[in-house]
Amino acid sequence: MTSDNKDTAKITALGKEYSFPIITGTENESAIDTRTLRKVSGLITYDEAYGNTGSCMSKITFVDGEEGILRYRGYPIEALAEHSNFIETSYLLIYGELPTESQRDAFSREIANNAMLHEGMKQVFKGFPMNAHPMAILSSLLNSLGTYHPKMSSNNRVQDLDLFDEAAAFLISKVRTIAAMTYRTKKGLPLIYPRSDFRYVDNFLHMMFTQPYDPYQPDENVRRALNLIFLLHADHEQNCSTSTVRMVASGGANLFASVAAGVCALWGPLHGGANMAVIQMLQEIHASGDDGSKFIERAKSGQERLMGFGHRVYKHYDPRAKILRDAAAKVLDNLGMKKDPLLDIARHLEEKALSDDYFVSRKLYPNVDFYSGIILQALDIPLDMFTVIFAIGRLPGWIAHWKEVAEDPHARIHRPRQIYMGEAKREFVPLEERG
Repeated sequence: MTSDNKDTAKITALGKEYSFPIITGTENESAIDTRTLRKVSGLITYDEAYGNTGSCMSKITFVDGEEGILRYRGYPIEALAEHSNFIETSYLLIYGELPTESQRDAFSREIANNAMLHEGMKQVFKGFPMNAHPMAILSSLLNSLGTYHPKMSSNNRVQDLDLFDEAAAFLISKVRTIAAMTYRTKKGLPLIYPRSDFRYVDNFLHMMFTQPYDPYQPDENVRRALNLIFLLHADHEQNCSTSTVRMVASGGANLFASVAAGVCALWGPLHGGANMAVIQMLQEIHASGDDGSKFIERAKSGQERLMGFGHRVYKHYDPRAKILRDAAAKVLDNLGMKKDPLLDIARHLEEKALSDDYFVSRKLYPNVDFYSGIILQALDIPLDMFTVIFAIGRLPGWIAHWKEVAEDPHARIHRPRQIYMGEAKREFVPLEERG
C-alpha cells in the first residue's frame, strides 16, 4: 500500500491497482476510505479486533494515545475535571456544548425528579437469586425499565428521538437508583428512596449507605472523588462497550436496549472489570506476605501480570490516572487510611513502575483502573459493584453515541465481514454410514 498524495492511497492486489481517498479528521488523524473496496475489487480487509479500523466518524471524544490526550467535545479532560462536574459534562457529551446556566438547571432538575423507580420493578429485583452478579441485574433492569415506559423505547426511530431528551435524563437518573437497590437487595438491607434535594453523587451515596437510624453524610473529598470517577469514565471513544452500543443502535434498537447491551459488553474482565482485578491482585500480594517487591520481579520475568498498568490505547501516562492519583491521596488521607496494607502495596508498585526502567521503557504507567480501584475500595464499594460504578459513569457517553447514530440519516446497520476458515463444501453423510 502506497500513499499517492495527501488525498489518495493506492492498493495493488491481484495484479490490479485501486485508488482510495484519504479522510483527515479535525485533529489530523488520517484514514484510508475503503468503503468501496469490496465493490470495486471483490476484496475485504482483515483486521482482527478492529485495531486499525475506523468504524465511524464521531464528534464526541478525541483520544491520542501516543501523547496521552483525552478531550470531550474538544475540551481537555484536565479542564473538565478541575472546573466541571459529572452532570454538566454529561450534558456536554450528549448535546455537544457546555450548557448555559438555565440549560444546566433544567437538565439537573429533570435528573433529580426522575430518580424514583416504578414500584413494580421491586418484583424484578426479587426474581434474581442472592448471588446474581450486579452487572447482570443492571443490564436486565435497564432493559426492563423500557417496558415500564414504552413511549420512550418504541424502536421507532422518529418517536425515540422525539422523546430523547426525556429518556436521556431519565436513564442517567435511574441508573444509580437501580445500582443502589441492587447493592441493598443483595445485602438484605431496606431500600432507601432517593431525595430530590440531593445532588447527583450525594443521592447515590445516600441510597447506597444510609440506614434508617443513621443518615449517610459524605465527606467532600469522597464526593469529589466519586464525581471524578464518573466524569473520567463518561466516554472513551470506540471501546468495546461503546462500539457495542453503536452496533445495536445501528439496527434501530431503542436507547434502553442499546445501553443494556453496553452494560453486558462492559461486564467483561478485559474491559470494565479491570479495576476489580487491581484490588484482587493487591489482596493476593498481601495474603502472600509480600510488600510487592517479589511480585514486581515475577512480573518482570513474565510470571505475573501487573494489573492496572499500561493501556491498550495510551502509550503515555493515562491522563485520567494523573487526575485520580491526586484525588486518591486526598480521599485516603482524609479517611485515615495512610497505613492501609493494600494502599502500602499499591504505593510501592506505583513507585517501582514510575522509576524502574523495565516499566518506563515499556510505558507501563499506572492507568485509571489502578487508582479508581483503590478509591472504590476505600469508599467501601463492594468488589462486584466496581463495574457498576463504571457503567454509571459511562452511561452519558453511550447515550451520546446512540444519539449520533440515530440522528445520522445515512447510517447503515453494522455488518462486519469475515474470512471463513472452515470446511469446504461437503456431501451429507446419512447417519447409518457414519463411522
